[in-house]
Amino acid sequence: MATRKNTQQPGRHAADSHDLIRVHGARVNNLKDVSIEIPKRRLTVFTGVSGSGKSSLVFDTIAAESQRLINETYSAFVQGFMPTLARPEVDVLDGLTTAIIVDQQRMGGDPRSTVGTATDANAMLRILFSRLGKPYIGSPKAFSFNVASISGAGAVTVERGGQTVKERRSFSITGGMCPRCEGRGSVTDLDLTQIYDDSKSLNDGALTVPGYKPGGWSYRLYSESGLYDADKPIRKYTKRELHDFLHREPVRMKIAGINMTYEGLIPRIQKSMLAKDRESMQPHIREFVDRAVTFTTCPDCAGTRLTEAARSSKIKKVSIADACAMQISDLAAWVDSLDEPSVAPLLTTLHHTLESFVEIGLGYLSLDRPAGTLSGGEAQRVKMIRHLGSSLTDTTYVFDEPTTGLHPHDIQRMNGLLQRLRDKGNTVLVVEHKPETIAIADHVVDLGPGAGTAGGTVCFEGTVEGLRKGGTITGRHFDDRAALKKTVREPTGRLEIRGASTHNLRDVDVDIPLGVLTVITGVAGSGKSSLIHGSIPADEGVVSIDQGAIRGSRRSNPATYTGLLDPIRKAFAKAHGVKPALFSANSEGACPTCNGAGVVYTDLAMMAGVATTCEDCEGKRFQASVLDYHLGGRDISEVLAMPVTEALEFFGSGEAATPAAHRVLDRLSDVGLGYVSLGQPLTTLSGGERQRLKLATHMSDKGGVYVLDEPTTGLHLADVEQLLGLLDRLVDSGKSVIVIEHHQAVMAHADWIVDLGPGAGHDGGRIVFEGTPADLVADRSTLTGEHLAAYVGG
Repeated sequence: MATRKNTQQPGRHAADSHDLIRVHGARVNNLKDVSIEIPKRRLTVFTGVSGSGKSSLVFDTIAAESQRLINETYSAFVQGFMPTLARPEVDVLDGLTTAIIVDQQRMGGDPRSTVGTATDANAMLRILFSRLGKPYIGSPKAFSFNVASISGAGAVTVERGGQTVKERRSFSITGGMCPRCEGRGSVTDLDLTQIYDDSKSLNDGALTVPGYKPGGWSYRLYSESGLYDADKPIRKYTKRELHDFLHREPVRMKIAGINMTYEGLIPRIQKSMLAKDRESMQPHIREFVDRAVTFTTCPDCAGTRLTEAARSSKIKKVSIADACAMQISDLAAWVDSLDEPSVAPLLTTLHHTLESFVEIGLGYLSLDRPAGTLSGGEAQRVKMIRHLGSSLTDTTYVFDEPTTGLHPHDIQRMNGLLQRLRDKGNTVLVVEHKPETIAIADHVVDLGPGAGTAGGTVCFEGTVEGLRKGGTITGRHFDDRAALKKTVREPTGRLEIRGASTHNLRDVDVDIPLGVLTVITGVAGSGKSSLIHGSIPADEGVVSIDQGAIRGSRRSNPATYTGLLDPIRKAFAKAHGVKPALFSANSEGACPTCNGAGVVYTDLAMMAGVATTCEDCEGKRFQASVLDYHLGGRDISEVLAMPVTEALEFFGSGEAATPAAHRVLDRLSDVGLGYVSLGQPLTTLSGGERQRLKLATHMSDKGGVYVLDEPTTGLHLADVEQLLGLLDRLVDSGKSVIVIEHHQAVMAHADWIVDLGPGAGHDGGRIVFEGTPADLVADRSTLTGEHLAAYVGG
């Protein structure tokens, strides 16, 4: 334990002596007994290569312990509803303040969640329209697309004066939810030919919906309901039978002696499969939905999600649907024009919230934009909105790469916001790779020297100047600048885009050269993703690698995610003449005590659960008998503990030579994941590592055109060079690579640049430049051109 020195100066109050956050002996994930002191009320930036332990120190140690201590101040009843947090592995954590975490987790994929509902702007607009809207239609609920209109009446029993009296009561709630689409803005049409084969009977296996297999309960619900003949082909059903089969209201019935609820097939599919966001579906369900379902704008509400009554109430000829569809910068001006003393406090707060959007560079969004469509950087900035005008001081704000998805022009604005939060007396901790943001730090902590097991130590603490002169990887690469290429490749063809008008694009015509490295750039919100993802068809020839999160539990790891485990299991099975399933910790080979998890979890209700290493398998996850089988002198648990570089050598030659595994490992090494162990849980990988894991998985796809969406996200300056080498290798192998990117090093390295702008939202959506990077620097006619010229010293 660290001993505390008495540092109090004469005449200084004892309360003023707590100026440091002290961390002593942190051992979370790959941290190696880290001890540091972080100054309070200053801007501290944490740097280091991807996987060096930045997030483990900032998020999993400092912020996690702060949140845990705050949660413990609530009653046991309230704690029961909160996520339980275990105390991080650290000896001393001293001087903590309340931590507000603003991370890059994507916002909920609920179809009803929009930018307006996520930031409370919609709640304020609803109150505004319920007070000022003409005609008056009801309370704020009447303007909410999440509240349905309901009414009812009946008798209630009331105890009064010792007597029981029956009274008739009625109630009604006026909601704003469009009854046709139930507040989703779109309606779904199911292609019945993709749900069942009408030439077959149910007993012959007519249903083709995933999960509805003959003999399963979902199938027996229909084949044994007795409402229609299960031996009759579906095309011969009467109108009544077809209605019962497809649309019947829920009804309780006994099937095979068990009470079950029968419901028509279509409402059942809609509730079980279509209630989720497409991105969060399992791949086989998503494939079925893409095949069988067409989403069309709701004809009753025209996609506004609201009832006709809610759309009819207006303020200055503007309905709440019109207000939510406006670009936020325009909406802020409209709210500013309202002069109503009766709702003055509401107008002030609403205007401040909308101005915060503009200030943070999100003025191009609209409040009706679905939250699930925001990029990681946009989602993080939306979460920042509620903290910008906060009166809290002496709070710790923790940011995870706040410059993600930002053009160099917007980074200056973000820097100003971070400095403002600090100047109000807050401690600001930022995990960041961009030199523009590192440069404004009061204090820098550089972790490393390498990634994974080669990282986890503090290589440098001090000022930015000290970092520049220090010999760390970050210090050496801090002033790196990629030079413009002397010669650019000649295109082998053109990909023609004509009349692109997705989102804010203004009927754009552009030719994207093939066989070269093309970079699509422009300020955030200028229409880059709309142009590429909206106009290039995702057919067999296009491999698109976006920023979507990798979904995986703590049982998932790089070996299972990339499909690497299959050839490894087969190699073990072939060598010993046993089943491949034995070598899976999620199947027959799993340790029976911990079910292949390696740890045994004990739930302690509102207290943090305890995870203890399984005593039977000692954390190896496999049965003892499985570990008796060896390949090349190693058992399966030892193979999964290998880093990629070691496994590459192991499966490359000798007794364990497995070409299929070697190919996958080669790709993992290519994207810079050589230090990651094959069995490391996906939940412990950093954002940059997950993006590169996804890239490695898709590199084997048979595609001629690769579309990458900001591949430098989460990459250290030193790793960007490796990424550029990888992009070059892809192009040299005959592929066409299209990269949506803000990083100047990638722009400088491009063969061709397409710049969108000039601004964001309705101020963007046009091509402002297309040509070589050298021409863009010489031209300097766009914001990107100016920043690239400054970067390369042109």
